[in-house]
Amino acid sequence: MNRQPLRLAIMEATRILTEAGVASPRSDAELIASHVLGVERGRLPMVPLVDPPVIDAIGQLVNQRAKRIPLQYLTGWAALGDITVNVGAGVFVPRPETELLLEWGLKLLHGREYPVVVDLCTGSGALALAVQHARPDAVVYAVDIDAQALAWARHNADVHADAGDTPIRLYSGDVADSTMFAELDGLVDLVLCNPPYVPEGTPVPAEVAEHDPARAVFAEESGLAVIRHAIAAAARLLRPTGGMAIEHDDTHGSAVPALVRARRVLTDVRGHLDLAGRPRFVTALRVS
Repeated sequence: MNRQPLRLAIMEATRILTEAGVASPRSDAELIASHVLGVERGRLPMVPLVDPPVIDAIGQLVNQRAKRIPLQYLTGWAALGDITVNVGAGVFVPRPETELLLEWGLKLLHGREYPVVVDLCTGSGALALAVQHARPDAVVYAVDIDAQALAWARHNADVHADAGDTPIRLYSGDVADSTMFAELDGLVDLVLCNPPYVPEGTPVPAEVAEHDPARAVFAEESGLAVIRHAIAAAARLLRPTGGMAIEHDDTHGSAVPALVRARRVLTDVRGHLDLAGRPRFVTALRVS
């Protein structure tokens, strides 16, 4: 078999993905190649030549990606913090911008022994599992209302528990239910939430519109419906000096902090920008 330069295959993949309107064509081309080869993306330059079956395999995935199927569905996983979770049809794919929310939460927990953490709207379980991986001593609760999401979260929880992480406590529940986790009222160190928050009717990329579950993306009341319930839950669950972090749409830079400030038990309300400099999440502390 005539071996071929991997560099040329990546160039061709980048061209195809660019024409298809993929937002990060070069990055996706390299990630597909690294997935097929089973090597880290940074080590691709050390693989100058590949066999034709490898070129074919890359081409097949590139053609799927050109149809705007999410890259994570094709590779089967997504990363958050120091972990990866399995993802696919029926579950929201974790986004890089949520890394900053995770970092804030872990920083808050620094110095606290055996903290109690609640992840609302857990989806794939990524946030809860990333916290549990970083803090084996934590007691981490996670909840979602969607059966498909919970199936993915349960699978991911089992994978990480089998790998040696402390198991998370996973529940089916509605963030709008004021009795959810009532036994934890006033006892929680950290509440995290990446809820559905895109205002209904907002144009979104094909990857989101055609593949992410709409229930995990869009929310009523200009995207604020679930966020209101999450803020109420955090105000109830947090212990004094406990903290909450809730992700929101980039159009919510004023609205969500205002909703948090309306809760007298919450203080030190701060808005945070994402990696692109857009308003992305709000944090607050429970008054001591």
